[in-house]
Amino acid sequence: MKIFLGADHNGFELKEQLEKWLKAEGYNVHDEGDATYNPDDDFPQYAGRVVNAMLASDDHAKGILICGSGQGMCMAANRYKGIRASLVWNESEAVSSRNDDDSNVLCLPAKEMTFKKAQNLVSDWLNTPFAGAARFVRRIKEMDKLT
Repeated sequence: MKIFLGADHNGFELKEQLEKWLKAEGYNVHDEGDATYNPDDDFPQYAGRVVNAMLASDDHAKGILICGSGQGMCMAANRYKGIRASLVWNESEAVSSRNDDDSNVLCLPAKEMTFKKAQNLVSDWLNTPFAGAARFVRRIKEMDKLT
């Protein structure tokens, strides 16, 4: 599985930590930026980079986006067809976003995260399969028709 990472200045440090950890866990990680800390950057460019890289990759690629609140990244990512970005702040949200909604982009609020908490959420999110229940599949198809 390919995982694409992106973060603005608020999420830069957490992204760097998660990248090292995910690579050590054996994931195929691609850092879409920023490469260096830039206090004047804007989150939409990194959301776009991650989503475009995912869409150009394969069906099983995942994205992780990090900004201060997680909201901006989530809103930007969800503008793309086929992207189901979820803002996650606790374990039950991480699990339900995958199990029920087949989330393919995880958005984290850096201002509310320790590295350990982020690790737990990412692990729960990556290791929860989509349940594939008929009602979940139907709802995803309904969302895809909205654009």
